[in-house]
Amino acid sequence: MSPRDVTAELRAARVEAPPELRERVRLIAAAAPAAPRTPILRPRRAWLVAAVPVAAALAAAGVVLTRSAPPNRAVQGEALRAQAPRTFATTPHGARAAAVPPSPSRVQRYGATLSLRLPNAARVSDAVKSALRIAASLSGYASSVHVSSSGARGSASVVLRIPRANVQQAVARLSALGTITGEHVDVQDLQSGLNTTDRTIARLQRQLARLRAQPQTAAVIRQIAALTARVVALQRARAATVRSAHFATVRLALSTPTPKHARTHGHGPLHGLGVAFRWIGIGLVYALALGVPALIVVALIWLAVRVLRRRREDALLARS
Repeated sequence: MSPRDVTAELRAARVEAPPELRERVRLIAAAAPAAPRTPILRPRRAWLVAAVPVAAALAAAGVVLTRSAPPNRAVQGEALRAQAPRTFATTPHGARAAAVPPSPSRVQRYGATLSLRLPNAARVSDAVKSALRIAASLSGYASSVHVSSSGARGSASVVLRIPRANVQQAVARLSALGTITGEHVDVQDLQSGLNTTDRTIARLQRQLARLRAQPQTAAVIRQIAALTARVVALQRARAATVRSAHFATVRLALSTPTPKHARTHGHGPLHGLGVAFRWIGIGLVYALALGVPALIVVALIWLAVRVLRRRREDALLARS
């Protein structure tokens, strides 16, 4: 018999296992523990997936906290001081005030403002009296005086009218009464307006001369009266302008130093710890608000993948 015939006979023959062997195999299969199902995500990978959104949330919270942090008070104070407008042109201590002299050949409206600092209220009162004496000695007078004091603090506002020719001397003597903290000079030239008025008056007077040379009819007399009234009004206005410019206005502001109060924040020794915990709490709130939704999405994806894999395994077991 050839090997092919033997192989054909073995394939055609149906060998059945004895009942004892079948029962033994069934018992062994029933006693064997079920093979554990491999998780879809390994523990390390699951922790990494959960840590990524938490880290992103913490980073976002740090950016938000950094942007919302209050600016440096010192830098803010310097910026505000740099932007603050200067009302008075300050001069060094002992410098000569009102360096702009009035013109002796032109009519000008001259004004000067001095701000002086004195140590106490008594010195403020003495300075007011000295300022009045200085104005009187220079043929001037005081148009208004306001003085107030409270304890060691005091302030005064004095407006003096000084002849324009003596204003430089007056300002120099007034500036010696205290420490100069501010200075402002205002000069307005009035000569051009006066020159225009003079030319108008001269033109009207020439017209009057021509009218007076004509026969004095009623119409001519009315014209002469109108021109004369106009000339008189212009002359009065010119005289008022010159008279007002004769005296310069000097405003004197006297004050004592403002006391520097110590800033009491009311912060205890544990204030820094409380601030740290407060910011940590704010960071945790941001982390929870941003990280919890991300963790929920990851968990739902993980559950969906696990259910699909379990169904596939059940289908494979059913086929076998």
